[in-house]
Amino acid sequence: MSPVITPVISRQRIQEQVYDLATRINHDYDNQELVIIGVLKGVFIFLADLVRLLKMPVRIDFVHLSSYGQGSTSSGEVLVRKDVEISLKDQHVLIVEDIVDSGLTMAFLLQHLQTRRPESLKICCLIDKTERRTVSVPLDYVGFSIDQGFLVGYGLDYAEQHRHYPDICKIQL
Repeated sequence: MSPVITPVISRQRIQEQVYDLATRINHDYDNQELVIIGVLKGVFIFLADLVRLLKMPVRIDFVHLSSYGQGSTSSGEVLVRKDVEISLKDQHVLIVEDIVDSGLTMAFLLQHLQTRRPESLKICCLIDKTERRTVSVPLDYVGFSIDQGFLVGYGLDYAEQHRHYPDICKIQL
């Protein structure tokens, strides 16, 4: 049986929200160099759209963390598959994430990056999904807050599928 996929946020609404986030980030960092850490894999579309709207000098790196595997529920254990390669010491760092769900992965990443002694460390996420939040994390820039449902599209996946949809959709398995 094929999953039922229902659009919940249109590509136009996503682009409007990305513009709003970039405007806030531009204001807050006002010509300071910014190191952006994208959390792979789901962030790649959101990050590309966001950084094209930023006006300050940016350096970009990525981390690849894993806690979901092929399922829809976090295992609770975070694995670092690819770490940051550039120095974060005394830098303004912005973590960019597609979705914050349980908060476990983001809490782990915050602690992990704090050891690199950045000047500042903030989080930008496209979607704050509170349904399964078990760890509180400080989200500085949030595109959308969604209470429940498993989401795909605009980089979000289920078992490495459905990332290519231009809208954000709920998937019923």
